[in-house]
Amino acid sequence: MKRLEQLTKLKQTPEWDVIVIGGGASGLGTALDAASRGYKTVLVEAIDFAKGTSSRSTKLVHGGVRYLEQGDVSLVREALKERGLMAQNAAHLVKNQSFVIPNYNWWGGYFYTTGLTIYDLLAGRLSLGRSKYISKKKTIELLPTIEQKGLVSGVIYQDGQFDDSRLAINIAQTAAENGACILNYAKVMNLLKDDNHKVIGVQIVDHESGERYDIKGKAVINATGVFTNAIMKLNDAVYKKYIVPSQGIHLVFDKSFLPSDHALMIPKTSDGRVLFAVPWHDKIVVGTTDTLIKKHSLEPIALESEIEFVLETAQRFLAKKPTRADVLSVFAGLRPLAAPEKEGTSTKEVSRSHKIIVSETGLITITGGKWTTYRKIAEDIIDKAIVVHRLPKKKCKTEHIAIHGSTETNATTRQNHLYIYGTDIPKILELQNQEPELKEKLHPNYDYTMAEVAWAIRHEMARTIDDVLARRVRLLFLDAHAAIASCEKVGHLLAKELGHDETWAQTQISHFKTIANGFILSDFQKNHQ
Repeated sequence: MKRLEQLTKLKQTPEWDVIVIGGGASGLGTALDAASRGYKTVLVEAIDFAKGTSSRSTKLVHGGVRYLEQGDVSLVREALKERGLMAQNAAHLVKNQSFVIPNYNWWGGYFYTTGLTIYDLLAGRLSLGRSKYISKKKTIELLPTIEQKGLVSGVIYQDGQFDDSRLAINIAQTAAENGACILNYAKVMNLLKDDNHKVIGVQIVDHESGERYDIKGKAVINATGVFTNAIMKLNDAVYKKYIVPSQGIHLVFDKSFLPSDHALMIPKTSDGRVLFAVPWHDKIVVGTTDTLIKKHSLEPIALESEIEFVLETAQRFLAKKPTRADVLSVFAGLRPLAAPEKEGTSTKEVSRSHKIIVSETGLITITGGKWTTYRKIAEDIIDKAIVVHRLPKKKCKTEHIAIHGSTETNATTRQNHLYIYGTDIPKILELQNQEPELKEKLHPNYDYTMAEVAWAIRHEMARTIDDVLARRVRLLFLDAHAAIASCEKVGHLLAKELGHDETWAQTQISHFKTIANGFILSDFQKNHQ
């Protein structure tokens, strides 16, 4: 997948069947669905694939245990089916993850065992394994650093875990392999309309060349997540809020705080939320929060109240108490929740299920949803586009399409950090052999090499240091200081590969350091909120 080839495809196609705006989970899934059905499909993303919400998740592929508690059985059943399909179709990135719920009262074990048994049954043949009640002794054995004071028992259940932005890149590659034109750094400036005010395309600007293109198409899909309202402003005569952003943050710690292959699930925190501590790339990701916020941003910053909440909760449940100084990286993500009918509705009452809106102009907009159900969301969107825009009727094929890189992995293969590349691993190793300088490590404390950076630039459309260190190699999310220490190497290789000069490289390095500082939990941040 090379940007120049995608740009050439864009210029050579006078009209498309489906135009997708937005390169997150829903947009990329929609492009893959449409292209695999045989529709001429183009996707444009203003910055980079999964730059927003889709790279900032809790890294879980799950049915949503708490939605079951809220009685939303249909959402849970749908998500559990999709969890199973994701595990089949992206086997290199999605794995079975066991979770342990510690119980500090006598009834918790029975209550959660019963609820999770229903959860397992809803998964049907795609179940990942049975939930079961476990003793206090077994709970401590599985979670060695769990707080033992007052511990009564535990419950173990199975769910999925994955690498979100890596999956996004692989879906983009799969869509391109199925004939779609996939373009990052292409921002929609306007919607093109005919004399009847129907949307017939988009006008984009290529951020790299400054060139503008009018792209004509039958169906235009708005899959811009937290930026939905901005596209709707171009579409509607009267402004209405379609989504409300809810912020969730995660703190990343060294594995020593939870030295286990099992994840910790806290079903009810002090304010009634669910909190997870999940093993991810040899670190522990702890989160998340759920805070309605007024403004969206490309680089959301964790609020001090959210940081304190996650830290305090982690300290209550872990015998080794994490502090601010132990945070390797903090990242915030914004969920695009469908706007409630009434003002002042809390995030717990705002629906997580997806909603498709068809405007009078013919624009189709997706709101809500989550990573686990991205494939089903895409299927529903294209089914709707077929009806609304009278596209030739073709069946969805994505239930059984393998995502680029998909191959079976196990605990042994996952010990090699290259496992995330799946079937591309031999090509990265070949790069190292052909160009020995690419064997150099990105950082002395990590196994990532410059070959992975070169691969991201040459085959995964990475155009900036942030693209590489945040969403191709996940170093910024794992250890922000290490990412900053590595950014000069990446900047110079990018400049060389893309034909830029030293001034461009220095601008890139400076810009990345500004972004990366937002991932560091500093006292400066604490004092300036």
